[in-house]
Amino acid sequence: MQRTLNTTDSNRGMDTSSPAVFVNAELLSKYVGKKVRAVVQVLRTEGGNIIGNSTDEMQLVIKGHLPPQLTTFVEVIGIAESNQSIRAEIVTNFGDTFDALSYNRVCQLANGDQKSLFL
Repeated sequence: MQRTLNTTDSNRGMDTSSPAVFVNAELLSKYVGKKVRAVVQVLRTEGGNIIGNSTDEMQLVIKGHLPPQLTTFVEVIGIAESNQSIRAEIVTNFGDTFDALSYNRVCQLANGDQKSLFL
């Protein structure tokens, strides 16, 4: 697979060959097997997994290596395994407050008419 590097002055060397698609739970089924990005409200951890709500208030399971401490909201980048689960490659704490409605709108734009703006 050929890798594409973005060589603009502000992003020199940034790898854009495999961007993660912005998703909520409703959109996840369209990207099974693909790299996705989602923000999840952590409800609990169970067996090393995160059980949480997507920004469209549907439950997701996040599998994979988790940080030792989790905030209320986390961003997950990983591979969509099913319409309800993501195998996390990166989990980033996003704090205890987050505008889920705005992020959900970004997911809709990134998968709709404005898709080209989101790589």
